[in-house]
Amino acid sequence: MASSDFWQDRVKSAQKSQELANLKKEVSRINDLEKEVGDLNTLTSSIKEEDVKELEQEVYDLARKVGQIEKEQFFGGKYDKGNAVLSVYAGAGGKDSEDWAALLLRMYQKFAEKKGWKTEVIHEHWGEMQGPAGWGIKNTTIGIKAPYAYGYLKNESGVHRLVRISPFSSQQLRHTSFALVDVMPEFVAAEEVEIKPEDLKIDFFRSSGPGGQNVNKRETAVRVTHLPTGLQVASQRERSQEKNRDLAMELLRAKIYKLRMLQQEKEKQGVRQEKVKIEWGSQIRSYVMHPYQMVKDHRTEVETSQIDKVLNGELDEFIEAEIK
Repeated sequence: MASSDFWQDRVKSAQKSQELANLKKEVSRINDLEKEVGDLNTLTSSIKEEDVKELEQEVYDLARKVGQIEKEQFFGGKYDKGNAVLSVYAGAGGKDSEDWAALLLRMYQKFAEKKGWKTEVIHEHWGEMQGPAGWGIKNTTIGIKAPYAYGYLKNESGVHRLVRISPFSSQQLRHTSFALVDVMPEFVAAEEVEIKPEDLKIDFFRSSGPGGQNVNKRETAVRVTHLPTGLQVASQRERSQEKNRDLAMELLRAKIYKLRMLQQEKEKQGVRQEKVKIEWGSQIRSYVMHPYQMVKDHRTEVETSQIDKVLNGELDEFIEAEIK
């Protein structure tokens, strides 16, 4: 940062500044932990009967904080320590799937809120019907800003399946809905992924609100399609075309990077990379509301009957099991 040309690259300097802030927080957290250990040693050296409950709480809090740091040692990926971009796409199932996508989005927003993480909407494509989760969504992308956000959430990528009595069925029929969650790092260095201008198709459109409500009268929202891969990203967060285009390019670079990583992993395992279908048989987690209540992760076998708590953002048990 002391370099004379450090601030010439605005994007890179912002990333490095954020990295420094995160490292300072990490150092501060370790220092605080060392102080707590010292205080605990002082407390145990002159323990009285009336201090036992306080000591138990101190030990519990300390173990929880050490456990948190221990978990973060699993995050060895290049971008695991950084922010995340999370997208939710409704699958087959019409109104029910659009409502399910909205429920999933709310679940991740609640999870981030409980952790004190900041979220912001980058793009949203609303459905045409209002349901229990509010307005349904066809697809939505949010940014999640927090140290280790990508490390924590990257394994949430995959198809999520819901079984319930359809709120849109007048005959109270049971319905299965699917939605795809895709998690990417917020920032991927430009030298990691080369994108040729001739490989891009760029469209401009007006951002809109729920039910087709017109929110922006100018075509400031941007959609970028990468022709060789068919990957598509969109941004409507910013007020200008130029800023939305820059943000869309960052998202596209992250998406191409993630696709390459997946392909490399599949090649290592000798498995051909295929496009994931948002349907039966490809789900990573099932959420059943009827005829019984259960959430089950099909990779780790972790399950719980507390589906309401899970949908309100209590995902730690599932996320930690997948990390470990």
